[in-house]
Amino acid sequence: MEIVSFRTPGLGDQTYLLTHDGQGVLVDPQRDIDRFLTAAAERDVQLRFVLETHLHNDYVSGARQAAQRAGAELVLPAAAGPAYPHTPAFHLEDIQGGHGLTLRPIHTPGHTPEHTSYLVLVDGEPVAVFSGGSLLVASAGRPDLLGPERARSLAKLQHGSLHRLAGLPRDVELLPTHGEGSFCTASGAGRYTSSIGAELDGNPFLAVGDAEAFADRLLAQPLPIPAFYRHMGPANTFGAPPMPPVDVPELTVDGLPAAAHVVDIRPRPALAAGHLPGALGIELRDDFGSWAGWLLPHAEPVVLVADRDQDVAEAVTQLARIGVDGVAGRVHDLGAHATARFELLGLDAFAERAAAADAQLLDVRMPAEHAAAAVAGAVHRFLPDLLAEGIPAELDQSHPVLVACGSGRRAAIAATVLLRAGYQPVVLDGVGVPELAATLSA
Repeated sequence: MEIVSFRTPGLGDQTYLLTHDGQGVLVDPQRDIDRFLTAAAERDVQLRFVLETHLHNDYVSGARQAAQRAGAELVLPAAAGPAYPHTPAFHLEDIQGGHGLTLRPIHTPGHTPEHTSYLVLVDGEPVAVFSGGSLLVASAGRPDLLGPERARSLAKLQHGSLHRLAGLPRDVELLPTHGEGSFCTASGAGRYTSSIGAELDGNPFLAVGDAEAFADRLLAQPLPIPAFYRHMGPANTFGAPPMPPVDVPELTVDGLPAAAHVVDIRPRPALAAGHLPGALGIELRDDFGSWAGWLLPHAEPVVLVADRDQDVAEAVTQLARIGVDGVAGRVHDLGAHATARFELLGLDAFAERAAAADAQLLDVRMPAEHAAAAVAGAVHRFLPDLLAEGIPAELDQSHPVLVACGSGRRAAIAATVLLRAGYQPVVLDGVGVPELAATLSA
């Protein structure tokens, strides 16, 4: 038996391909399914099953399309109730593969009500469990993504689910879908897979014996929920279309669609030196799609501004994973139209400006980051809230706004938001608020 993992860092998720004697099982595939089907073909494996642990909140599933393309059986939790044909997985009703392979569904509600893990047995011996968003590496799946009204009830169910999985043999490999970088986790973790024994020894959530205390701990510091999450459940319930083409046409600035949102994916220095007025700057990295999905209106047309050597297809793929299919094209040459600019400063120069008596500093990090380390007198507004709630009233348009985050990435995005609102942003680049606070207090 071989288990191949496919990491998608920007979403903090993993898809798995299990192979056994020429048959394959694909677990929680994302929408760009070619990479999974190619891996199966390279191993001369025929996909027998495509499994989903739950109706995902953080990405559009590729399970339905993968099953259709490969002629595999699509298996979803019995309580999921999607609007397309599938095989329901009932608690402890074994699904038989060939050559001694058995998949045993284990109902593990908490992350979602229908959530189901799958125990893998070979010749009757348990060897691995696909735990989806239930028991994670040093963490647990969030129970609050379906709304605060259901969060506590689901948190208590999650307590029982974690202990149900923890009762498996210690040497069973733990293969969760969610991991570091995912907003579906209750806390961060530095590893992606584990074992039941390692989690029994080190997972802090398994050390909480009481369901009420567990719920208190799980819900004590709620994380923000990306705006695009609310669109993923319906897409996965009713079935999304196949991946759109990732090769989009080249456009000119004069030929941009009037209704399109312009997103500049170039590196920060290029963005600061000049971009299209009104554009939202989100440099292309692993988490580009998540930030774009969080900050842009869902399902509205997008045009990407990119350097010619940038991987525009990667940007389109990241957007498609979260259901943003309307990329109208790409622009490479801005010419004389790149008139929007902001300052990008290193720590010493930025600190000197921040130490001035009339300086106004904006911190755009997450609430938990701000609570852990802050600069006295700084105005705090989490980046997505700059668009949802507007620019803080304390900030004066007639004076520069010094913007900081953890590295400069989110601050640069915020700078483009401030610019189109008429402010004069100055971005701390390369370091974050903790380093700035230490410098200012030295």
